Amino acid sequence: MEFKEIIRTRCSCRKFDARQVSAEALSAVLEAGRLAPTAKNLQEQRIYVIQSAEGLGKVDSLTPCRYGAPTVIAVAFDKGNVFVYPGDKRDSGIEDASIVATHMMLAAADEGLDSCWINFFDPDKAKSVLGLPDNEEILMLLDLGYAAEKPEILPKKRKDLSETVSYL
Repeated sequence: MEFKEIIRTRCSCRKFDARQVSAEALSAVLEAGRLAPTAKNLQEQRIYVIQSAEGLGKVDSLTPCRYGAPTVIAVAFDKGNVFVYPGDKRDSGIEDASIVATHMMLAAADEGLDSCWINFFDPDKAKSVLGLPDNEEILMLLDLGYAAEKPEILPKKRKDLSETVSYL
């Protein structure tokens, strides 16, 4: 699919069917995340693929937003391996993990998969329930699979560029 078409038509899926994601499609999604740019190329992302009944049950205990997805990808980052920006007030962890997650979400659409970005959960509880190391922080969960019903693509109500863009 053309990138412009992916951008125009991709939408969040909130009802998945039981079909499993193929190993090839999952690999393409994970590779897109691996290739995503990160500050100073630190590659602090940590990706967890959750497909087992036990793992998906853990996700269900964290959020009502799995929507039956047969695969969930947890995107985290190593807090000890981030670039700290001048002024020491911000670091690259959240933004780099967001770039990685976005690349994977768009690659999923290119592979014919549906997805939903989930951040409706307590990240500290998620880290504990999923057994992640203390040095990692979970940014988001990505539901991945096939829509039970193809959603009607509604016109996206977007502000005009003049409302969101300024030239300095």
